[in-house]
Amino acid sequence: MSTDDVKSPCISICALDENDICMGCYRSAEEITDWFMATDEQKHEVLRIADERRQASTTIRLM
Repeated sequence: MSTDDVKSPCISICALDENDICMGCYRSAEEITDWFMATDEQKHEVLRIADERRQASTTIRLM
């Protein structure tokens, strides 16, 4: 399996929030810059973490 098998989650909305998390793909600035050198396993872990961030940011919280 080559590193080309895991596609980047980039959706071309490249803007970092105050925590250096992309508001488009929910990866950190470091995860974005390290993406092309990461193994498939590392990329899958980044995707999992980014999905957790996305879910946490869009969850409706009742007070």
